Amino acid sequence: MTQVLFGFFFAFITAAVVIAGDFVLKLAADNGKPLWSGYVFAGVAIYGVSAIFWFYAMRHVTLAQAGVAYSMLTLLALCVIGVVWFDEQIFLREYLGIACALAAMVLMMRIA
Repeated sequence: MTQVLFGFFFAFITAAVVIAGDFVLKLAADNGKPLWSGYVFAGVAIYGVSAIFWFYAMRHVTLAQAGVAYSMLTLLALCVIGVVWFDEQIFLREYLGIACALAAMVLMMRIA
C-alpha cells in the first residue's frame, strides 16, 4: 500500500511540475515570444525536472497506473488554468472527458 501511495505521490508531483512548464509555455505562446526565448527555455527546463519525479513514480507503481494518475491530474489542472487564467471555455465534450479521466483513475487503481 505504501508503494502505491509513493507512486501516486510522485506521479502527482510530476504532473504539477509539467503543469508549471505548460503554463510558462502558454505565456510564451500567447505573448508572441520566439522559440528561443527565455520563457521557452524555462518551460523546457521545467519539463526536464519532471523526468526525475516520473522516474520515482515508475519505481512504485505500474506505468499504466502512473500514466492515468498523471493524465488525470494534468487534464483537470490545465482545464482549470485555461478557464481561470486564459479565459478559455469548457464545453460538454470537455466535461465528458474529465468524467472519463476520473473514471479511468478509479478503474486503474490497483491496491496491492
